[in-house]
Amino acid sequence: MTFWTKIAGFILRNRYLVLITIAIITGLLVTQMKYMRFSYTEANLLPTDHEANIQYNKFLEIFGEEGNLIILGVKDSTVFTPAKFNAWNKLVKDLDSLSQVDFTISIANVQQLKADRKQRKFIVEPLFKSAPKTNKEVDSIKKQLFEKLPFYENLLYNDQGTLQTAIYLNKDIVNTPARRDFITDVLIPTVNTFEKQHQLDIRVSGMPYIRTVNSQNIIDEMEIFVVGALLITAIIFFFFFRSFRATFITLLVVGIGVIWAFGFIGLFRYEITVLSALIPPLIIVIGVPNAVFLINKYQQEVKKHGNQAKSLQRVISKVGNATLMTNITTASGFATFVFVKSQLLREFGILASVNIVSIFILALLIIPIIYSFMPLPEKKHLNHLEKKWMENVVNWMERMVKKQRIGIYITTVVIIIFSMIGLYQIKVSGSLIEDMPKSKQFYKDIKFFEYEFGGIMPLEILIDTKKDKGVMKLSTLKRMEKLNETIETFPELSKPISITNLVKYSKQAYYNGNPKYYQLPTSQEKGYIFAYTKNSSSNSGMLKNFVDSTGRYARITTFMKDIGTDKMDIIQDRLQAVIKKQFPDDQYEISMTGKALVFLKGTNYLIKNLVISLSLAIILISIFMAWMFRSPQMILISLVPNMLPLLITAGLMGYLSIPIKPSTILVFSIAFGISVDDTIHFLAKYRQELLANNWKIKPAVYSALKETGVSMFYTSIVLFFGFLVFTISSFGGTIALGGLVSITLLLAMVSNLLLLPSLLLSFEKRIANKNVLKETKFKILPPKEDK
Repeated sequence: MTFWTKIAGFILRNRYLVLITIAIITGLLVTQMKYMRFSYTEANLLPTDHEANIQYNKFLEIFGEEGNLIILGVKDSTVFTPAKFNAWNKLVKDLDSLSQVDFTISIANVQQLKADRKQRKFIVEPLFKSAPKTNKEVDSIKKQLFEKLPFYENLLYNDQGTLQTAIYLNKDIVNTPARRDFITDVLIPTVNTFEKQHQLDIRVSGMPYIRTVNSQNIIDEMEIFVVGALLITAIIFFFFFRSFRATFITLLVVGIGVIWAFGFIGLFRYEITVLSALIPPLIIVIGVPNAVFLINKYQQEVKKHGNQAKSLQRVISKVGNATLMTNITTASGFATFVFVKSQLLREFGILASVNIVSIFILALLIIPIIYSFMPLPEKKHLNHLEKKWMENVVNWMERMVKKQRIGIYITTVVIIIFSMIGLYQIKVSGSLIEDMPKSKQFYKDIKFFEYEFGGIMPLEILIDTKKDKGVMKLSTLKRMEKLNETIETFPELSKPISITNLVKYSKQAYYNGNPKYYQLPTSQEKGYIFAYTKNSSSNSGMLKNFVDSTGRYARITTFMKDIGTDKMDIIQDRLQAVIKKQFPDDQYEISMTGKALVFLKGTNYLIKNLVISLSLAIILISIFMAWMFRSPQMILISLVPNMLPLLITAGLMGYLSIPIKPSTILVFSIAFGISVDDTIHFLAKYRQELLANNWKIKPAVYSALKETGVSMFYTSIVLFFGFLVFTISSFGGTIALGGLVSITLLLAMVSNLLLLPSLLLSFEKRIANKNVLKETKFKILPPKEDK
């Protein structure tokens, strides 16, 4: 009695115990789902000890959270009428009074810097002390702001008449659920009410706002697509099997698998991120093929001899091991992420591999046990095994392998050439907002602020003068101003904000507010202007936003448009050239940071790790094939059909201008895992047929093709439509993932049903012999049994 025969006996003899155990585990994992939480920050794709993370954390230590800015904007000439002007200011003051808001900068509370000649210090006064009642008063305020206060240009207004308000959230709530509650329950309803009352179109943006609204969209769509994928899978599955019970059982297995997936996320206390959100659809991907192979085998056995007990026992003993191998290899492919330094990838690798093994166990246990309680399938449920069109498809594949092998090889070579050309056209995108739904209002608002003010994603330059009070040296300020001027030459970056703006404003204030003096002081002016500054406490609040308490560190803040890694690399190189020229290494230490930049670098890091993990996965599969078949040729034969879909997918991404990014990068891992599944199923059946056909190659290949071809075809079509559901998403990355995986699944099926058997027939003669098989103690499938 073989090991798998014993397993089959144990499962079928202890049906109730197994089902109760599954129910208990499912119940326990459901209790863990309450610990699931969505990430309230951008996905950190880099390891904690990466230089970019070290620099970013250093910046946070000095200046605190930089992603706490929400901006409101309005571009409407009617806002400069008394009623709407005062209503706009009241809106900002109401928001400013909330505990979740640290402070606001707006036209409602704008301060003018003035020189007090008697006390030789600067003081601040409000731009206007009482609410304007006439158009003339509003126009006067507007003229004063737009023509006399260049310090606030691009901060509170632009030259097109657009107003902007900066709302700085309390830094303690920025990365907590309290931020989400404030934005969804307070900010959005308040702004919506204001818009209706005053017929003004208010634009809202800023990283906390974008993260919150985008996360909610991800949550909503993840629920829709899990349900949608299950629904479309069930419809296509039923179309092939014409059996409600088979469809129900498959959905039950996959449904429990999805519950387990969420339960494991809670159990491990992981956050739901851009990668871990892919686990539920991945469970559908792996679970459905398991069900297809097990149910198809059960129905084939019932058709052969009509003995239910023997059919169920053979389902477990004959398909169980092959299915285990396919799931183990797939899980191993994802488990390679565990060896990379990125926490995000490590968590994804652990979750994926644990859930893939879990869905195999669930399928192997639930499907035979539920069928054991049911009567034998009726003849109508087995008719799909004899469908004429399906038989024609299998016969066509057999004819192609028999007579058109040269054509298959030529086609393969042509496809490889075209795919290689496409591969070299792939671009990398580290954009934070590229995948966001273009039709949503918050995306349109992002574009509004990009056009009006230059961007919303902060890029920070940290300047370390290596000396206390080194920032306020005139030489340092002049160097910073040169860097500011360089930043202003980039259309992709907004006008920078730094201590130099405040120093220039101080000089303007010293010269009675004349805007032509909005410039850095000369060495002669520095002494008496800075003397005023030292005597002032009024601008210390402004100062702390640009310089730390010791005066050693300064920051230059600019905002980026939605740009990819290529443009950002060019910008960085040019800025680094200016930094190198202006800031000597022995006197200054300069670093560029900010969440957007860390995300960009993380994307590049992710790609490098993908290459490493894929390479490890390929090595693991190669070792497995070598151990299974004891043949170097078989490694090549089994890998070629698996690598081809990956290459075609990469080529398609190049031709369709789909960039490599965190949302599309896992297409390759999923594609490879599925391709390997089909290969192992085919080769397992092929080996069994070799033994049954006395090591005759051709009959073995054709028999394997006929028996596995139907299951592989069913699996690929079901999954093709299952993943195609994701293309109706509003997220670019989800659309690309669904479309690419769907296409790859069909390519993998064709590759494994045409190219793989062709390669076996062409190159297997030296290894398909009795001696090699005797050396191989490991058996995927037992020898064929009689009816």
